Amino acid sequence: MDVEVFAELLSPAGQSLLREVRGVTPAEELALATRLRQRYAPALVAAALTQSRLRTRAVAKFGAAEAAALYFTADGLEQATRTSVADHRARRFAALGAGSAADLCCGVGADALALARAGIEVLAVDRDPLTCAVARANAHVLGLADRVEVRCADVADVSTAGYDALFADPARRSGRGRIFDPEAYSPPLSWAVEAALAAPLAALKVAPGIPHEAVPAQAQAEWVSHSGDVKEAVLWFTPGSGAAAAPLATLLPSGETLAGRGLPDPPAGPVGRYLYEPDGAVVRAHLVADVAALLEGRLIDPTIAYVTTDAPPRAIPYATGYEITDVLPFHVKKLRALLRERGVGTVTVKKRGSAVEPEELRRKLKLDPKAATGSCTVFLTRVAGAPSMLLGHPLPREPR
Repeated sequence: MDVEVFAELLSPAGQSLLREVRGVTPAEELALATRLRQRYAPALVAAALTQSRLRTRAVAKFGAAEAAALYFTADGLEQATRTSVADHRARRFAALGAGSAADLCCGVGADALALARAGIEVLAVDRDPLTCAVARANAHVLGLADRVEVRCADVADVSTAGYDALFADPARRSGRGRIFDPEAYSPPLSWAVEAALAAPLAALKVAPGIPHEAVPAQAQAEWVSHSGDVKEAVLWFTPGSGAAAAPLATLLPSGETLAGRGLPDPPAGPVGRYLYEPDGAVVRAHLVADVAALLEGRLIDPTIAYVTTDAPPRAIPYATGYEITDVLPFHVKKLRALLRERGVGTVTVKKRGSAVEPEELRRKLKLDPKAATGSCTVFLTRVAGAPSMLLGHPLPREPR
């Protein structure tokens, strides 16, 4: 799809076509496309079907209502920020006093829209003409066009002087897949950091796997998860941020944020009655010690991010708790026999520090959920350096 075809998609005829393809399944596409090409240009039909597919995929990030209204490109959707994450960041910008912001590498506009929803005037910049057209259309669809100016330009050529804040989301994908070297981002992270330091307030979105040593000394790093899955890391440049600023782990949709206290690594010891699995954002932010302190717990192994304790269970938002019934050396046949003896037909397999894949283990166990109705959580991990399997059950959400 090029800019001209996208413009046709926004026309009354294009909108009518989009309504006709709404909800079409992959199995129906070919027959429907053949019929539609009798009334519409083939390029327009292809563009409408592509939008239908992208909108279906976008539901996970944007929710059904927004996904059905917004426009996407394949690359733009891949890198777009989930609405809940973008809204969280926009609220922080607003709380820090930003009334205007430059959104560099804006993509299809997910972050620009969140900033505008938070009452911030936005300059959204991208160098791709089609992407800019999509971002502009999205601002219009959500009634935010008066707060979002979309400019098609190279971000290096755009002055952000006069804006209260800067947000940048450098491209982290190429034709060959994900980019892991921050200096291979487009633009490179070093350029984005320089731009951030020149702004009164800034945030840079980076991959959640960024090494801690790659975090600039002037920045505070925040790792963000949604429903337990780590979505991104953000480098904040605010008054007072820098080497002394504690890393943050933010859990959405609750909005709970854990700030590091610079605690030493907790000791390791035997597996207790309870096991806690820290949220992925906590692990990425290296804040397992803070969770262990909250639980008065210890690690099961110096290199494994599982916290254990014998203390009465506590409900904290930063970790999921389990009651452990068995701690055994790893052995598939013994595990299969034990589960069958206990009438377990369904297992949830979790792993940290094990080379065994959960799906592979489930196949080898050969459990029959129809014949046995019990359930169990199996942890594949290391205890004191030895390959081990822990069996247990999730704790209730509230302490007993």
